Amino acid sequence: MTDHLPIQLALDVLATRHAYAVFTVLLCIGLYMMIANPHLVKKIIGLNLFQTAIFLFFIASAYVHGGSIPIVESGGAPEATLVSPLPQVIVLTAIVVGVSLTAVGLALCVRIYTEYGTLRTDALREAMAEEDDLPAAGGDSPSAGGGSPSAGGGSPGGERA
Repeated sequence: MTDHLPIQLALDVLATRHAYAVFTVLLCIGLYMMIANPHLVKKIIGLNLFQTAIFLFFIASAYVHGGSIPIVESGGAPEATLVSPLPQVIVLTAIVVGVSLTAVGLALCVRIYTEYGTLRTDALREAMAEEDDLPAAGGDSPSAGGGSPSAGGGSPGGERA
């Protein structure tokens, strides 16, 4: 009987806290899509799944069973349990920021596709390497083409006048 206790406990948690289970699944899928997928649009979709999981977590954690809206009439004391509106306000703001971020990301994808003809990161690296658009691995070595060290706006020692 005690052997089934952890399994039963896990099933009870999944049955009563299913929003957290959905949050965990969405978060893992979104994170996996952002890290493992080489396609830029699919990375943006993964980012949106990740954001949706965070929204679900905020809303699920703010839920109060039997709670009411926090509007108290003048002169009266609240009789019921009130719910804080702050998580909903934060999620609403985050949704607006997320939509804007998605729009900018998709606009950049359109621009990248117009320029290079692909949205796969490995093909983009190859195309950029062929055009010498990739920065050097060291990052601070001057180019061999004879450019002046002050062309970037600073002295070789990194100090500015």
